[in-house]
Amino acid sequence: MLIGPLTAIAASICYGTGSVLQAVGSRKSARREAAAGRLTQHGGPSLSSTAKAATTWEFVVGTILDFIGFGLGALAARLLPLFLSQTVISANLVVTAVLSVRLLGIRLTRAEWTSIGVVCSALVLLASAAGPEGSGHTQLATHWWLLAIALFLMAGGTCVVRLLGARAAILAGLLSGLGFGALGVGVRILNGVDPFDLGTLLTDPALYAILVAGIGGMYLHTVALQIGSVNGATAALVVGETVLPGMIGVWWLGDASRAGFAWLAVLGFVLAVVGAVAVAWFGAPEGHGAEAGETPEGLGAAMGDAWIATGAVSEAASARPGP
Repeated sequence: MLIGPLTAIAASICYGTGSVLQAVGSRKSARREAAAGRLTQHGGPSLSSTAKAATTWEFVVGTILDFIGFGLGALAARLLPLFLSQTVISANLVVTAVLSVRLLGIRLTRAEWTSIGVVCSALVLLASAAGPEGSGHTQLATHWWLLAIALFLMAGGTCVVRLLGARAAILAGLLSGLGFGALGVGVRILNGVDPFDLGTLLTDPALYAILVAGIGGMYLHTVALQIGSVNGATAALVVGETVLPGMIGVWWLGDASRAGFAWLAVLGFVLAVVGAVAVAWFGAPEGHGAEAGETPEGLGAAMGDAWIATGAVSEAASARPGP
């Protein structure tokens, strides 16, 4: 029974640690490029800076941790109710915030520490209330619907985001979260996994829904971080990644809480989402403790650069498995 929760926690730790290491690598590269005067006309990181950030050992290790986190997250989605697995994984914000104190020189405010405490308490409530996960067995038509919805959200969302321009940061963050949520649903209902059957796996539309949702979600998150607040975009991502998949798991996939503990599961779920959003929101650049001599905005740019560089790695390698 402990394998599922431990797998989700490990995925969250991998994602959170990977994000911080990617930010560290990006910041080192950005400082070197700035010192050499190689910036864009708007003062932002150049393509060369982004590419070089992706070759630092910190960024490479962070990317490897993302791959491991993806695999562990996929396993957790098979072993746990989605309202629990998705929520625990989204708590990587807490891991990122705590590690940032040590590795990025960030000073967390009282509100942030309180939010972190709320998330941790909520996860305990969720783990205590969670019952057995649903079977995940659905009609093939459902798999086709998931693929169609993933295509619509990612392709249609990309078009809308491009039309809205700088006003689309929150929307892009929400759509990326929905993409990652669809990825979790796809992993749960995927055929040909247990028992393993390669032919069944390759002909299941859910597999391609996972690819579309993962790649599209990552792209839209990158866009959100470039055009708007890192914190607002991440908060929107947390909502999209947890709320809808959790509801789908309960309504259609048979996820359930322990008998008589439904109220505790609902309370834990709401507190976890609110707490995760608060961690992102209270981490706003204004007044946040950055390293000496570095503007608060530079931190946001560095975190955004980490995700941009992740996209560069993705294009160079021609594949990256999910967020």
